[in-house]
Amino acid sequence: MENKFYKRRVAYYETDCMRIVHHSNYFRYFEEARINFMHNIGCDVKEMENLGLIIPNVDAYARYKQPIEFSDEIIIEVKFTEFNGSKMNFEYIIKFADTDKVAATGHTTHCFVNREMKPISIKRTFPDIYRKLTENLSA
Repeated sequence: MENKFYKRRVAYYETDCMRIVHHSNYFRYFEEARINFMHNIGCDVKEMENLGLIIPNVDAYARYKQPIEFSDEIIIEVKFTEFNGSKMNFEYIIKFADTDKVAATGHTTHCFVNREMKPISIKRTFPDIYRKLTENLSA
């Protein structure tokens, strides 16, 4: 499934004084890949926000295996692993594009809230979005 791979090149400003990607940027990579995945399956995050559906992050974890440096091209694989209408989980694998070697892994958990930040179940409120998400769960 093409939707689950996101490729990018590391920018200079993302590195630290050791010339490797600062640890906080891995969560940005996860977010970029997740938003790209959502867009590709027809659940554009901006459009969802315009409908009043907000998707905050409630948990995030990263495991660093190999340092990533400026100008490295990386591929972030997104696995949509759990969804119950109120909460969803994603897993990520960041690999070097040229070697396929794993640089990092991680996961994030998200819930659904309305504009008042009250939790909602999208099965009733947004059945079309619920269907698209359900159809794209990783096997």
